[in-house]
Amino acid sequence: MRKLLLITFLSAICVSLSAQTISKKPLDHAVFDGWQSITGQRISNDGKWIMYVVKPQEGDAQLVITDSKNTTEVQVPRADTARFSSDGKFAVFQIRPFFKDIRQAKIKKKKQSEFPKDTLGFISLSTQNIIKIPSVRNFKIAENANVIAYLSAADTIKKPSPADTSKKAVKETTAPSTQDGADLTVRQLAGTITHTFKYVTDYQVSKNGKLVAFAVTAPAKQKQVTSGLYVFDVDKNIVKAISKGRGNYHNITIDDAGRQIAFAAEKNPEKALVKPFKLYYYNLTRDSATVIAAEGLETMPDKWAVSGDGKIYFSKSGTNLFFGTAPIPKPADTTIVDFEVARLDIWNYKDDYLQPQQLKNLQKELKRSYLAVIRPEDPTSKQVQLGSKAIPEVFVAENKDARYVLGLTDTGARVQSQWEGDTKQQAILIDTKSGNKRLINQGVKASYRISPDGQYVVWFNFADQQWYSYQIMTGAKTNLTKSIGTKMGDELNDVPNYAQDYGLAGWTKDDKAVLIYDRYDIWSIDPATGEATNFTNGTGRKNRLIIRYDITDPEQKFIPSKQPMWLLAQDEETKQWGYFVKTPESKSPPEKITWGKYSYGDLTRAKKAAIYIYTKANYESSPDLYVSTDLKKEAKLSGINPQQSQYNWGTAELVHWTTPKGYKSTGILYKPEDFDANKKYPMVVYFYEKLSDGLYNYLPPAPTPSRLPISFFVSNGYLVFAPDISYETGHPGASAVEFINSGVESLKKNSWVDGAHIGIQGQSWGGYQVAYLVTQTNMYAAAWAGAPVANMTSAYGGIRWESGVNRQFQYEKTQSRIGATLWEKPELYIENSPLFQLPKVQTPVMIMSNDADGAVPWYQGIEMFTALRRLGKPVWLLQYNGEAHNLVQRQNRKDITIREQQYFDYFLKGAPMPVWMAKGVPAVDKGKDWGLELVKPL
Repeated sequence: MRKLLLITFLSAICVSLSAQTISKKPLDHAVFDGWQSITGQRISNDGKWIMYVVKPQEGDAQLVITDSKNTTEVQVPRADTARFSSDGKFAVFQIRPFFKDIRQAKIKKKKQSEFPKDTLGFISLSTQNIIKIPSVRNFKIAENANVIAYLSAADTIKKPSPADTSKKAVKETTAPSTQDGADLTVRQLAGTITHTFKYVTDYQVSKNGKLVAFAVTAPAKQKQVTSGLYVFDVDKNIVKAISKGRGNYHNITIDDAGRQIAFAAEKNPEKALVKPFKLYYYNLTRDSATVIAAEGLETMPDKWAVSGDGKIYFSKSGTNLFFGTAPIPKPADTTIVDFEVARLDIWNYKDDYLQPQQLKNLQKELKRSYLAVIRPEDPTSKQVQLGSKAIPEVFVAENKDARYVLGLTDTGARVQSQWEGDTKQQAILIDTKSGNKRLINQGVKASYRISPDGQYVVWFNFADQQWYSYQIMTGAKTNLTKSIGTKMGDELNDVPNYAQDYGLAGWTKDDKAVLIYDRYDIWSIDPATGEATNFTNGTGRKNRLIIRYDITDPEQKFIPSKQPMWLLAQDEETKQWGYFVKTPESKSPPEKITWGKYSYGDLTRAKKAAIYIYTKANYESSPDLYVSTDLKKEAKLSGINPQQSQYNWGTAELVHWTTPKGYKSTGILYKPEDFDANKKYPMVVYFYEKLSDGLYNYLPPAPTPSRLPISFFVSNGYLVFAPDISYETGHPGASAVEFINSGVESLKKNSWVDGAHIGIQGQSWGGYQVAYLVTQTNMYAAAWAGAPVANMTSAYGGIRWESGVNRQFQYEKTQSRIGATLWEKPELYIENSPLFQLPKVQTPVMIMSNDADGAVPWYQGIEMFTALRRLGKPVWLLQYNGEAHNLVQRQNRKDITIREQQYFDYFLKGAPMPVWMAKGVPAVDKGKDWGLELVKPL
């Protein structure tokens, strides 16, 4: 009897658990806003404290600060942009206004100056006492000291009182814009004494926390404060004006030692049509800053000046000061009357860049500067111009004290980028002392790097697929990879262009060795001799593991010889992830530390302790934050999205099949959590190129920019299949058919796949493939094509408006994979264009094509829609006004996610049709009726 009761009891539990599983609700559109992610994670230098922000997709975030043993936790609502002090005793952060208050300000269309302001907060981690300072615009904390400076968000210049209505008062006290001066406060985090300076527009804190340099722009008739550039000595409590005068002060910089300051300034009359900047320099031994580079000085190019937009920075030793120069712009002609002159763009076949590209980059070009250098403490040093219009790109070695810099230019070879995509470059060494130039390569397609200490230039030559080095002191050129016998370019390259390199892992100290990737492994190579050893001892290729160096310190200049190198690896077959570890000096194979069905992210090491933080996730688990000393034993710090357990989630698994031509292929199959093999499920097929590497990625439910929201559809009872595709040059459409259709046919052999109710969805390149597939087969019950190219013949010569470049290179060399010009092989353009085969379509088609699409011409969607409409095919087009290739505005993302579900629910589940599909929404009802209601069945 007891046995029978026990069996009955256990059966009841099983039934109860089964009921709980079945009762889990599907995701709905209301869940998106509250779904959380981890951002802003940091670990203190001593490894004792960790911070991270839990951020919902829409709403108020929360800062969490915890000790590394996860025994003490502090939560700060709405805090973000957080930093630890260098000694790990304090944390500083900005507390954002309530989301609801920002929303109300937008609803009421308030001016930006009337919006709620941020609050500055800082906490003593020992006492957990939080100090809050209201209305703060931003803050800066010294890198190596507990000194903080922050700028008030409130205007320093007071508005007139209601009683004072005189014109004079209004003119003098009008509130400035957000870029005008405000109160700057400096304080020690451990103290209570503060120092406040008015009308500050820009500021900088030295790394050692001893100096704060700041620019002041006081109102013109204000007598108490003088405009200029000031230096505040924090320890001595002394303020010193190092440059006086009303004007614009830009790019304040302090050297690493905290003893030199440089900045750009212009103090020209306010009505001057042209206002050139000058470079000012100051050190602690001087009384004031002096001009060291300006228009008219001997070494400044004729009619050039210091750029107010160019970055200014010292080398590590403080010896070199780099800055930008630029031609002085032509003054505006004030005699021109706008309505009496023509407005046009003139295209010339000799132009380096097409007019749309020039116009797209206009503001960037107006602010372009060309690198120059000077040694400010050397009285014999003069400005050396490194960059120029002929050599616009200049790369400085990491330590910035190296004698030579690398210049790259494609001058004279830019026109062919229209069809080549990339260009042949000249690589030039430039002497920072004399400005003399030395040619390394001319007319080579390559990717160049300069070593951290500036002893070598290395490059990957796309033509012969080899890595080379150039020893700067000797001029010796060495093929680094010729003797390796392994391909260094992408072995799986399937575009009609040179294979790309796999990249560099980095350099060891003193430029002794460069670490270069092949498909699987890392090679350590002497840049002087080319002597190479397989740093990972062939572990990658032997086991088909893709091994890459995971830099744990984002500020790392070179690979430390004594610290372990953390090597992130993925199994090419199973897609599982894990870590190996090896020190640069070791000759042993890498040691496997951890492995499993997870993906990892943002591995970060404390600067002064072997303590690590990282995120870990898979399809079923949110990317939570962990802490560990060795990645073997770990402590979970966060627990975001507990609400996921209330919803029917899903699983992800690899599937394999053989295509009709005998190719082995792989894809991901996502199933609902409550999957029952005795039922039949509708399926949506989503694809781009290759997606299977993302098997262990977490896919949060979110309103989609245009892609299929996979986790949402899976939760709502769909199977989702994501097949990998490989391509044959000249036949991208047929390649999609080869891989996608065969993968679907393979899955249809399972009784639980409803073969009569399968849909396809793709965006951009995926949208093109959707458009092509429906012309080749009738096996799909519904198709959704986002931003598709329907007609390659008309798209070929179009413009990618987001960049202004012509689209020809895309068809001849890259993703569209035709591999020939339109006039060389017009038959391939026609063969691969869905437009010419649309009469064969029997599948209902939804198109999204937006009028501000900067990648695929909007008219491509129109061509497809109007053709299908004329042919009497069921077709719809969604055009989001002012939206880009992928939707940006959240309200539009929410809208399309609803419509995508309604569309597939109707065709694949037999749900009622929404009004927008059944009847449309007339223009007269635009903005009043969105047509989302479901049509009642008759």
